Amino acid sequence: MNTQTLIREFLEGKRFAMPGVSRDSKHFSRMLYKEFLTRGYEVLPVNPLATEIDGKKCYARISEIQPPVAAALFMTPKGGTLPLLQECAESGISLVWFYGISGIKDVHPDAIRSCQQLGINHIAGYCPFMFLPSASFFHRLHGTVWKVLGKYPQ
Repeated sequence: MNTQTLIREFLEGKRFAMPGVSRDSKHFSRMLYKEFLTRGYEVLPVNPLATEIDGKKCYARISEIQPPVAAALFMTPKGGTLPLLQECAESGISLVWFYGISGIKDVHPDAIRSCQQLGINHIAGYCPFMFLPSASFFHRLHGTVWKVLGKYPQ
């Protein structure tokens, strides 16, 4: 499946886990988390160091989420993705989005290989804001620049 199809599938799902959402209310991950909530998504935060994010239960592990989710948006540092992928596969997650603003170089190469070995579809190195309808000017500009540079997903 091509990346644009996977992005559409992810955004149409309306329910996903978000490993790596920060406890810091000023962190970018929290902005993205809140934006999805505002748009009617059910976003399930995953952070082993938090029990609650913005008044919602925060899960220590993806496997704790019930009923299970089919997708996850990784906001973890580049090196923090590998340990979670096996748990994703065991929990039935078939699609992961590795957040990034610079493309695939924002994603650990072993994460891509692990996804392939585990049968998990992946979106690598894109900011979801670029694909949300009616995004702010800055995010639309980011998408336009990527189109001009030929980096926008097909």
